[in-house]
Amino acid sequence: MSLHVQKVNHPEDLDKVFAIRKIVFVDEQNCPPELEWEHEDESVHFLVTNNGQPCGACRWRKTDNGYKLERFAVLKDFRGQGVGRALIAEALSDLPEDAHYIYLNSQLDSMSLYAKFGFVAEGEQFEEAGIQHFKMVKKV
Repeated sequence: MSLHVQKVNHPEDLDKVFAIRKIVFVDEQNCPPELEWEHEDESVHFLVTNNGQPCGACRWRKTDNGYKLERFAVLKDFRGQGVGRALIAEALSDLPEDAHYIYLNSQLDSMSLYAKFGFVAEGEQFEEAGIQHFKMVKKV
């Protein structure tokens, strides 16, 4: 594995991000497409490639509550190989220094990964796009 994480600055790279998200969320997890594509213009997107091949994506955006990490997607063939960790690390390091409240909504099977970066579950389990989640907040 030769992973490279980059902040997306070009439309063709954003197309690759959207293609990964479509495969993971819409095709695999049956998320409604109309829920998948929102807040794109106000988000900072990231793309992971392995030897030049797109294999993962995520984004962060500023909300009324703070800074939200979201849309972590890793293609099936690349799961369990550090792609998610690389995405989380890069997204966190890109946040502004005044980002005091950082949170995300984690699917249940991803919670242990986010916990390694200091995220702690808060509140009740909830459903989003037909999938169970917990809100997780980064403790500093």
